Amino acid sequence: MHIPDGFLDGRTAAVSAALSITALGVALNHAKRSMPPQRIPLLGLTASFIFAAQMLNFPVAGGTSGHLIGAVLAAILLGPGGAVIAVTAVLIVQALLFADGGVLALGANVFNMAVTGSVGGYALYRLIGRIAPGPRGRLVAAGFSSWLMTVVMSVLCAGELAWSGTSPWTVTFPAMANVHMLIGLGEGTITMLAVAAVARVRPDLLDDRSGRPAQSYGPLLAYGGIIVLGMVFFVSPFASPWPDGLERVATSLGFEEKALSPPVIQSPIADYRIPGLGSSVAATGLAGAVGALLVFVLSFFLAHLLVRDHRQGSPT
Repeated sequence: MHIPDGFLDGRTAAVSAALSITALGVALNHAKRSMPPQRIPLLGLTASFIFAAQMLNFPVAGGTSGHLIGAVLAAILLGPGGAVIAVTAVLIVQALLFADGGVLALGANVFNMAVTGSVGGYALYRLIGRIAPGPRGRLVAAGFSSWLMTVVMSVLCAGELAWSGTSPWTVTFPAMANVHMLIGLGEGTITMLAVAAVARVRPDLLDDRSGRPAQSYGPLLAYGGIIVLGMVFFVSPFASPWPDGLERVATSLGFEEKALSPPVIQSPIADYRIPGLGSSVAATGLAGAVGALLVFVLSFFLAHLLVRDHRQGSPT
């Protein structure tokens, strides 16, 4: 659902960028006030996991693929503020280094996936969790929130395309919503599996009020890093080559040629390929490893500086 440059007009890009910058400022302030220092590594690891998972396109139907967005999963682990930071870091690295999503459309992509997906998904997850408490209720909340927010994000994307005059609302809305209802099933399933795995090995990450003693994040970072590297080296080269939901809709509705070519910025690792490497499998794996590391560094140090400044500025 990464919107490329050329699909949005200047007005839509500017408004969405202003909204995203405002929301990101609120998220940074929220993290500065509420994020415990020991959770900073988790933010970086979550961002890296989402980056790696977004490389793994899964087939849906009719020659269309989808991939994890991860905003709801990030919000469950980090809270809405931390999730906005983590997903935004992913989107920035994807746009600048990999030409995955436009630079001019970055504000819209951040607003749709990082802001709306994280904040809306977290609110819905908490609401369903209150109605259906317990481990099963938590899984239902995670799965349904992920599915619904995938559809909501696609509808926002359709609205931005219509407002830009790229494609009429009456045809873009049903096309985007229908295909992302199917993609959302994959999003919900992956989120449920991830939450179930975390609940099994580190339930304290899902509930700070569980009463369990705080555990070290060292082993989590080590094992999580191994999992991320395994995903980018051994799984991502075999991801589905089919176009994702937005690409499929753009092709079927005839506005795919609006994408700017050449792009605004010549990305050094466009399409997740390392120049000079003959093996496409090795190139994809190495590019994914570089991206995952950069996403971790960007989100980790941003959160680290915020929390450090907060502690230095707090009264003693």
